[in-house]
This record gives sequence, structure tokens and C-alpha cells, in this order.
Amino acid sequence: MRAVFNAKSAPARLRDALIVPALILGLTACQPQAPDGDQAEAPADAPTPAPTPPQAVAPEPPAPTGPFAGEMRAVGTEPFWGLRIATTEITLERPDAPPSKAPNPGPSLDGEQAIWRTRTADGGDMMITLWQAPCSDGMSDLTYAYQARVQSGDETLSGCAGKADAMPREGAAAP
Repeated sequence: MRAVFNAKSAPARLRDALIVPALILGLTACQPQAPDGDQAEAPADAPTPAPTPPQAVAPEPPAPTGPFAGEMRAVGTEPFWGLRIATTEITLERPDAPPSKAPNPGPSLDGEQAIWRTRTADGGDMMITLWQAPCSDGMSDLTYAYQARVQSGDETLSGCAGKADAMPREGAAAP
């Protein structure tokens, strides 16, 4: 009977057999553990870890003040359309198209006008301009406190606007 021997010497085989366990022990030693298996506090002479940078958080849009504070609504005829300016989102609705939504970045004030510039979810530009001036929608006897202009893509819509909780209604007494 012939014995088959590995070509490596006994010390080389012993070295190879000890490398893997040594690596495993070395890696587990990198992270101190408490007796319950949780991460333990680092030794007093350990270097201080670098602080974790704070996560970037999208800033809240600036809250409009004065006559443009609060939720605003705008409406128009020929063609019919409606617009809602909420705290975080602007929604333009038309009977012939799905609602167009965009983030509300807050308005910039230009004299007596408030102007919102934003980009819709489908990538189109939208600009809304409101200013205080009596406005009639041309189809009713209602008078609104603001005038509105909405530019969405190549289309410009004109209409009337008001604070959402103070929009004029058919049959309601004027304030």
C-alpha cells in the first residue's frame, strides 16, 4: 500500500490551517461586544469616531404672510380650470386633462403680486401670479378678492382667486 502525501511541508500545512481561524478572530476583535452580544463602548484610549453628518432635509417652503397667507384657490372660465395652492403642493385641474401637481416652493413677492414658480411632476414649468384686485368670473355675479394668472407650459389661464376659506359662493351674502 502506498501512502499519498501532500507536497507541502508540515509547517506550511499548519500555517494554512491557522490562517482562516486567525482572520475570523481578527475581524471579530475589531468590534467590541458587551457580554449580551450588543456593541460595547470603545476603550477609553480608542480614537473618537468621526461625527455622522446630518441628513439633508428639504426645507419647508416659506410661509407667505399678509394677504397671501393660508391656502389659496383660483378658478377660471373659457376654458374652465381650478387651482389649489396648499402648504406643500399646488394642483391645477382642467376638465380635459389629468390634474397637474407640483411642489409649493412658496411665493416671491413682487410689489403687490405674489408669484409661485415651480415644476410639475411631468417636468413642465408652472408660474402662478396672484394680486389683490376685485375680480368677476364673467359667468356669475360673484366677486373675488384677487385676480389670477397661471402659466403652465405654453398655456396662459386668467381668472379669479381668493383664500380657500373665503371664496365667494352662489347665494351667499357678500361680506
